[in-house]
Order: sequence, then structure tokens, then C-alpha cells
Amino acid sequence: QVQLAESGGGLAQAGGSLRLSCAASGRTFSSAPMAWFRQAPGKEREFVAVISWSGGSTYYADSVKGRFTISRDNAKNTVYLQMNSLKPEDTAVYYCAADPDGDYRSVLDYNYWGQGTQVTVSS
Repeated sequence: QVQLAESGGGLAQAGGSLRLSCAASGRTFSSAPMAWFRQAPGKEREFVAVISWSGGSTYYADSVKGRFTISRDNAKNTVYLQMNSLKPEDTAVYYCAADPDGDYRSVLDYNYWGQGTQVTVSS
């Protein structure tokens, strides 16, 4: 059974940092892109960042560009999201996703999802 397990969420102050991890089990994703999405209360799930299978290419939503960094360790089957300069508007449940079929920014194109981890940023 394929599972993606996020960890590292919690409470941070504005301007602070958090590092999220997503560990995959049940299969290797070393040949597939992996991504982070987030969903704030009352809003749709939105794309945050994606990383290619090799880690050589990354793309970010404009709202997090320059503040968040996505990375991966294929030996550990794990993807990370380093979040710096956090803002209250970053408050959301953050989800890990893997193996998109097409548009890496589309929720509909991902085949595997984690359960999510809550990130709350206080002002």
C-alpha cells in the first residue's frame, strides 16, 4: 500500500520558519515529480511547489517564491519543504503529492496524496 506521510507542521510566528517532510512508503518515487499543496479554511487546495524526479528543476507559486524551498532525498524516498519568512496567510493544511499525470499545478493530476499537516502562523 502506497502511503505519503507528512510531518513537521505546527505553530510559528510571522517571520519564523518551519520545515515539512513527506516520507513515502510502499513504492519508490525516485523517478516521479513530487509536490506540495496547501488548503486554507474555506478555500480550494492550491499548488505550492513541485520538484522534478532528479531534483534538478523546481517551480513555485508566486505567493511563496523566494521564501519556500522544495528539495528531495531519493535515497530516503522523502521530499521536504523549507518555509522561511512565514506569513499569517501561509496558514493552511499542507499536503504532499506525487506522480502527476500532466499539469503539475493541478490537484486533479496527482495520483498519490498524504493526509496533510497543519501549519499555523500567528501575527
